[in-house]
Parts: sequence; C-alpha cells; structure tokens
Amino acid sequence: MIMKADRLHSGPICTALAFLGSFFFFQFAYPYHLMRREQLDLFLWDGDHIARTYRGAGWLARLGGDFLEQFFGLPVVGPLLVALLLTAIGMVMYRICRRFLSHWPSLIIAAVVFLWSFMRETGNNYMTCYTLVVLGYLSLVLLALQFKRVWLQGAAVAVFLAFGAWALASPYHPQYGRLWGTPKLDDERMIGLDIEVSREHWDKVLKLSEKDLYMEEASYCYNLAQAMKGNLGNALLNHSQNHQFSLLFPVSADRAIFTNTLAGEAWFQLGDMTMAEQSAITSLQASPRHTGVRFVTRLARVNLITGEDAAAQKYLNMLSGTLFYRKWARRMMPGRQDGSLQEKLAEDRAKLTGKDFVHQAENPRAVLLGLLEADSTNVTARNYLLCYDLLCYDLDSFIRDYEPDRIPARLYHEAILIWLSQQGRLTPEEVAGYGVDVSNVDRMGRFGKNPTAFKNTYWYYYWRMMNEQLPE
Repeated sequence: MIMKADRLHSGPICTALAFLGSFFFFQFAYPYHLMRREQLDLFLWDGDHIARTYRGAGWLARLGGDFLEQFFGLPVVGPLLVALLLTAIGMVMYRICRRFLSHWPSLIIAAVVFLWSFMRETGNNYMTCYTLVVLGYLSLVLLALQFKRVWLQGAAVAVFLAFGAWALASPYHPQYGRLWGTPKLDDERMIGLDIEVSREHWDKVLKLSEKDLYMEEASYCYNLAQAMKGNLGNALLNHSQNHQFSLLFPVSADRAIFTNTLAGEAWFQLGDMTMAEQSAITSLQASPRHTGVRFVTRLARVNLITGEDAAAQKYLNMLSGTLFYRKWARRMMPGRQDGSLQEKLAEDRAKLTGKDFVHQAENPRAVLLGLLEADSTNVTARNYLLCYDLLCYDLDSFIRDYEPDRIPARLYHEAILIWLSQQGRLTPEEVAGYGVDVSNVDRMGRFGKNPTAFKNTYWYYYWRMMNEQLPE
C-alpha cells in the first residue's frame, strides 16, 4: 500500500516540479533568451502570408513555433508557454513508457527526456519549433498505442510517423535544433543588454552592466547607455574598454548577426540613418528566417526620419498584421502621427547629414565629424567623438574637438591636463582657460605617486599605453 501511495504521489510531484522549475528558470534566470527569439521572428496574421510561408515538410511545426514565439516578448507568458511544452513532453513520454514498463523506470526515462528537452531550450540559436516537433512525435506514438491490437499499433505508428515527417519534419538542425544545450548565464546577460538597448531602457542597461563581462559588445552597450544618460565623459573608464573598438562597430556582412544588429543601435541614436538602415538590412538577411520584428521596426523608424514615407508605410503595413505591434504601426503611420511624435521626428531629422557615409564605415571619426557639421548641438555625437579621440590616445584631435563650455566632464579634464603637461603649458592660467579646476593638478600629482589607486581615470588609461608594465 505504501509503494502504491508513493506511485500515486510521485508522478504529480515530479510534474509540478518540472513545470515550476522550467517556469521560474526562464522567467527569472533566463528571460532575455526567449525575448530575443521574439525579436528575430515576425508572425503575420494574414492568410496569404501563412499559406506562402508555411509550406513543405515541417510546415505545422514551423507554424506552431512562430505562432508561439510572438508571445515570448511578454515577461510571464513566454516562460509559461515553454514550461507547459517541456512538462507536456515529460508527461507524454511517461505515458508511452507505462505501456511497457513499471512506474519508476517510466518516471526516470520521462525525466531524462524532459531534461534533454529543457537543455536544448537553453541554446542561443534554438527555435521553439524543435520542441514542438519532439512533443508532436511523442504524441503521435502515444496515439498509435491506444489501438488494442498489436498489428494495428504497428500500422498506426508507421502512418502517424509518415504524417509527422511531412507536418513536423526533423527535431534536429545542426544550427537551430542542436542535439544538446547548456545554460550560459554570461550569454544571457549579453542578450539582455542587447534587448534593453533596442528598447532604449538605459537604466536597465546600466544595471545589467554592473557585472563587467569584458566583452566588446557589453562595453558597447554600456557606453551607449551612458551617452544617452549624458554621462559618457565621466563614466567611460568605469567599465572595461577595448580601445576605440568597443565604442562604435562597423556594419559588415562578415560580422555575426548579433554584432551587426548592435552596430546599428549607436548609429541610430547618433543620427546616422544610413548606417542604421544598413545594419537592419544586413541583420535581416542574416537572420534565421530572413525576418524579424526588430529589424522591420527599425527600418520603419529610419525611413520616417529620413522622410521616405512610402518605404516607411510598407514596413508599417507589415507590422499592422502582427498581434503586438499593430497599434504602434498605426500610430506611426504617415498622416496619423500626433503632435508629440511629429516633434520627435523633426528633432531626429535635424541631426541628419547630407553626406553619404557608407564608404567611410571604417572611419567612425569622419562620420562623427560629419554629424556635428550637420548639427553642432548633437551632444551625443560630440561625446562619442571626444571619447573616440581619448580611446585612440589622440590628444591633439581631442583638443581640436573639445569645447570647454559645451560638455565638461571628468575624463576630458584629465586628458586636458596630460596635453598641457606635454606642451609645457601646465600653468594655472592655461588650466583655468580650458575650464578645468586647478585642484585637479594636485590630484594628477597624487596619481603619479600611486597610479593603481586611480584606475578609472584617463591618466591611468594613457599611462598604461605609455608603460605596459602597469598592472591591469
């Protein structure tokens, strides 16, 4: 009787643990992993589009996967759906095994299959359709086993698996299905930085940046958030930097889609719509299904800013066929924009330059100078230009680009003192003329006695270049 009671309770307990464990993991430890899938997908509620897109082997799994992934941008719904799918896989596997084995072996096998499916879900490039494929095949086998006669069961399995090969296709893809996966929490944090940058949640970007990942992409997100908060000139060296390479990324088909997508974010905020559009198009072409709501949204915004209303309307019409972006698309539609939106678009248009910078993609400084030539009040571009000079150790260019009364900042003052010292002009009058408090001269003297106590200063960054023996 005790063993029977254990069997009665162990199944529901394991099911509840599997569901709750999956839900809490994807909700709190791995939330951005699912949100990124939503950004790379674009499910249109249009009969013609569905008929054209979901054809051939695996049509049902692809349709179901794309349908579900449109909900992954929601903080609770996405983890809930994944937890339900994974738990269902374990339950169906248990029911199949119980046709041939006792309770505990069946429970162990079901747990192993659940764990395998769970680990696959944590893969960075994984697609939900592959979880649906596994669940679909297992469900077809369980359905076939409902026939009482053995020969009918075998025939049903053959027929159902043939249907599965047509409607579900393979549960494995060398790039997007993977046989196995493992959670990578640093990758999850990096994906989170990317997601929050795309949503322009700058405070959340800085919160995620509290742990330094020592990656160019992470530093890039941190720098952009600080620039948008107006604090880049003070906080740049509070985070690791790979010289100028972590400040701005070129857009190139040779780079990974993740980096190319990020590259457009800074250029968009700086006002270079050419580079922002190139980033979106390149990423769209390299995405798993050559689609993605993030890229279509960006292309719509870029074309609205540049005044290409016909092109913008094409993308907005597409977004109008989605479940969660239709209201935004209708509000952005030319002719329907309210006063505040028109004012914001006018502000963005003021940053535009008449120059085409595609051929200067490898020379960010020239692009930044062009943006400032078009709009000298573009504070974000000014900060990026000054920090670019500093990260390149180019103090002569920095002095030419610096305007004392426009954007004073700690790192800029530290760089000025180095340059004045090199020129033999470190006098109170010269220091004051650049808007630098003379007390910083004494502070620089203390740095000379103990450099490692000033690791977040430009003095330390510059001296490390001059003397590579200084510790990290």
